[in-house]
Amino acid sequence: MKKLINKPEDFVRESLEGMAAAHSDLIKLNYDPAFVYRANAPIPGKVAIISGGGSGHEPMHAGFVGKGMLDAACPGEVFTSPTPDQMLEAAKLVDGGSGILYIVKNYSGDVMNFEMATELARSEGIRSLNILIDDDVAVKDSLYTQGRRGVGTTILAEKICGAAAEAGYDLPQIANLCRRVNLNGRSMGIALTSCTVPTNGTPTFELSDHEIELGIGIHGEPGTERTAIKPVDEITEILTRSLLEDAPYSRTLREWDEDKGEWVDVELINLPFAKGDRLLAFVNSMGGTPVSELYIVYRKLAQICEQQGLQIVRNLIGPYITSLEMQGCSITLLKLDDEMIRLWDAPVKTPSWRSGI
Repeated sequence: MKKLINKPEDFVRESLEGMAAAHSDLIKLNYDPAFVYRANAPIPGKVAIISGGGSGHEPMHAGFVGKGMLDAACPGEVFTSPTPDQMLEAAKLVDGGSGILYIVKNYSGDVMNFEMATELARSEGIRSLNILIDDDVAVKDSLYTQGRRGVGTTILAEKICGAAAEAGYDLPQIANLCRRVNLNGRSMGIALTSCTVPTNGTPTFELSDHEIELGIGIHGEPGTERTAIKPVDEITEILTRSLLEDAPYSRTLREWDEDKGEWVDVELINLPFAKGDRLLAFVNSMGGTPVSELYIVYRKLAQICEQQGLQIVRNLIGPYITSLEMQGCSITLLKLDDEMIRLWDAPVKTPSWRSGI
């Protein structure tokens, strides 16, 4: 596998340095520990939103730091969770006095480390809450998770909640909004090829030229089925039907209860999509699939939704959550309400997402 790198062990740092140099008007880079933050942070009186995870998924999350989205992003090494000290130091730098919302993908390492960071931040007087994203319908319990994985809905929550923070929502309001976004989002992906972590030098998994992996995870975790390659309309039909026919999904997640001052179990349930729902349709490249092919996916997705009486009122198409150079795509459907639509349409200006400014 050929890659545009110097030393594999310098891959993450040098990539972050390049992003910071290219967008010095929007972001700054802290080196030890590593995190990216808004150039104008902290913003007094505004709730700060922080996310993070393993590198290799760019532009998520560092590319979404800026006005209308994240205040900071904490990158781990490739496909490796960031550490609590990264999250704590980021919180201390961007806290404007109104608290921190951590948006956390449901991977065991991320969950554990963000919980530790929340406790550390609160011990230093920084009000903070965590909301988990667990929207991948493909599998329950996998290589890196207990329960469903957090994927496409993550960045939709970052956009919607980022706009809410800019609009002056307080911390509980934004946490409730983020939870609602998660409960209304569903995702599923497919891989046409594997990917290669720079420090490993070999593909994460093997997939022949005639095979695809349905339900793949963004780290190359196994999906629901390995099958022969199919026309894109058939693949899109499988992914879309998996989202639309997903049964009510109930589970227990941990959240910080500010009144009790402790972690509590919260019972949550996702309800199925219903005729008449307004949707945001997100067709994402896993890194190596061109936008031209994503539009073919979107074409069929739009046809199916129309046939089912579902109205796509907003869309997002492109490489937003990648898995290095993996070829493949994912589809995320998010049920919208008037508030979410208003916040989705709000201005945003980050290195990888600009609209309305």
